[in-house]
Amino acid sequence: MGVWQLLMVVGVMLLGLCGVIVPGVPGPWLVWAAVLWWSLHLQTGPAWFLLVGATAVLLLVQVVVWLLPARRLRGLGVTRRMAAYAGLGAVVGFCLVPVVGAVPGFVAGIYGTERMRLGGHGPAKAATRTVMRAAGTSVLVELMGCLLVVGAWVGVVVAGS
Repeated sequence: MGVWQLLMVVGVMLLGLCGVIVPGVPGPWLVWAAVLWWSLHLQTGPAWFLLVGATAVLLLVQVVVWLLPARRLRGLGVTRRMAAYAGLGAVVGFCLVPVVGAVPGFVAGIYGTERMRLGGHGPAKAATRTVMRAAGTSVLVELMGCLLVVGAWVGVVVAGS
């Protein structure tokens, strides 16, 4: 696979990761499509194994999100800035402490935004708890699934080169 095609796969995966945060964009499907494209082009054992694993993980994520309560964002003060900081915190946490770091990074992003908006620890903590109960859990589940797939893909690409 050429460098340009690899960069295209990376671009689609990044678009998918951003799509988890942005409502209306099918983030997990974009990540899966990027893995599918890469696997069909490479056609090696690890590529097929990763495709099967990514399919299983993302299907499981969809089932878990379906079982969680519906997102109730109206009236909570959830802004695009909060979503961006939460997503950025999850990605940074995932890179600093692989896999498990995404959860505290996501919550820290929401808390940081609320702390800036409300000005104190108490109100920010209460607002973070409210946001996580209303919508954060389903977004976090989708983001973790996508980050696991992207992290596994990076591992396979690095190990193969």
